[in-house]
Amino acid sequence: MKLTMLGTGNARATKCYNTCFVLEDHGHYLLVDGGGGNGIFHQLEAAGLDWKEMRQIFVTHQHLDHLMGIVWMIWGITKGIREGTYEGDASIYSHADLIALLDELAHKLLKPKEYALIGKRLHLVALDDRDVFKAIGNKVQVFDIGSTKMKQFGFSMTCGDNQKLTCCGDEPVSEAGKAIAEGSDWLLHEAFCLYDQRDIFRPYEKHHSTVKDAASVAESLHVKNLLLYHTEDKNLAHRKELYLAEGRQYFHGNLYVPDDLESLDL
Repeated sequence: MKLTMLGTGNARATKCYNTCFVLEDHGHYLLVDGGGGNGIFHQLEAAGLDWKEMRQIFVTHQHLDHLMGIVWMIWGITKGIREGTYEGDASIYSHADLIALLDELAHKLLKPKEYALIGKRLHLVALDDRDVFKAIGNKVQVFDIGSTKMKQFGFSMTCGDNQKLTCCGDEPVSEAGKAIAEGSDWLLHEAFCLYDQRDIFRPYEKHHSTVKDAASVAESLHVKNLLLYHTEDKNLAHRKELYLAEGRQYFHGNLYVPDDLESLDL
């Protein structure tokens, strides 16, 4: 399996794209979140990926920096189906509230002939906490992260040689989530800023983590590989070295701080 980070920035980032990524397994793709706009098409193209091959999409929550790129994907998919350039069906997965919002936006923003494809070729799939679905040939269990701001789902995917990949969304992993994330081969966790810069960026006011926090949690959960994203962009030129230096003080597995468009073999 391969992971490509399309974006690594938080909502206010302007020097990198908002956090979203693609998981690829044997030529099949799962797009997770869409960033804040039609830049999703640019990021996919720049990564060497064809947006028309994105047939499964998972959306964590409805903050603008995760949702709006999905609205553009819905537009592209339905338009592509009508024009005969998008083959097959597509499915978008999330919790029921977000799925209802996407349907409402599609109804208001798409042309009637495009909206008519919702439910026929583009399927909006509402999931409940701990539901399981199959994506790119792998079992995926979703879980409510227990956000105090807005309902948000993470997921845990079983892939490869029984490896476990857990995505915590863009907030610290909750107590309920820790039971799922425990022993993950890969943990994808937000790290809003360095602990040493917490007074500058104030992550705790926004219910986010520092690098130290994320690394400490991953260490306590016996995670093998930790990937940090959803960061500020003021230190972007030196982000990788700074985050690795702080994170390695608290996490002794393999630590990754990818740039936009960087890919990793899982």
